Amino acid sequence: MSARLLMRAAVLVACTTGLSGCVVGAVVGTAVDVGVEVVKIPFKVGKGVYDAVKDDDEPKKN
Repeated sequence: MSARLLMRAAVLVACTTGLSGCVVGAVVGTAVDVGVEVVKIPFKVGKGVYDAVKDDDEPKKN
């Protein structure tokens, strides 16, 4: 009985360790995605301001 209990405990520890790696990878991936989006915001705002301030007439299409 003791060997069987030890084997179950070993399998449980192995599964837990494997899944914790997946969780860490998901958290890091989400953090990177959020960071990239935060960095993009000033460029989007700057482009919007530039487009609003720019006073170019649109060329007429024939």
